[in-house]
Amino acid sequence: MLLADERAALCGIGRRMAGSGLVTGASGNISVRAGDLVAVTPGGMMLDRMAPEDCPVLDLRGEPVEGERAPSSETPMHLAIYEVTGATAIVHTHSTYGTVVATTMTELPPIHYNTLALGGVVKVAEYATYGTPELAANVRAALEGGIGGGGMYAALMANHGGVALGRDLEEAYENARLLEWLCGVYVRARMIGEPRVLTEEQLRQVVERGLTPPGHTPGAPLA
Repeated sequence: MLLADERAALCGIGRRMAGSGLVTGASGNISVRAGDLVAVTPGGMMLDRMAPEDCPVLDLRGEPVEGERAPSSETPMHLAIYEVTGATAIVHTHSTYGTVVATTMTELPPIHYNTLALGGVVKVAEYATYGTPELAANVRAALEGGIGGGGMYAALMANHGGVALGRDLEEAYENARLLEWLCGVYVRARMIGEPRVLTEEQLRQVVERGLTPPGHTPGAPLA
């Protein structure tokens, strides 16, 4: 079986995503790239009930290489991200707080310096119908920039959810968890009052001091 380890890893991450509330039902999807091939979760299947053989393998044009099931409808977005970044794994969520922020804001205000672990201020991609080239283009645009110009590790999708990137599946999953935590902090802070937002200069000072979570390099290119 092609990409056997990668397909098994998709199933493991899918179970963790369901268990941590990043997805419900058959929502959300995951992919991992290995050279010129991509393994992706199947469309319409609950992520905590997949077996490795359920996850189809495609080439970078989206053409099927192995697998009986149809790939996720969001596969064009995954392929578009791989085309312009050095990411080798992508996690797309429909988490509660992320979706709340994506439904009400144009960006996630940086109320905590841990936003730097995602590259900088997380943008909300403009709305487009799921599975369309328009959505793929909007998400690509939202991933540009970041502190230091190294690109973003995450973006939100208007009235939809979030997407997180990584140099492997574990990093992509942890970035998705961090994105949801940051959105949760912001939403809860708004319940109490007007949150204080860190300035760009304050964020740059944090970068200079190197005070970032272990394993993350804010603003570093995904390569």
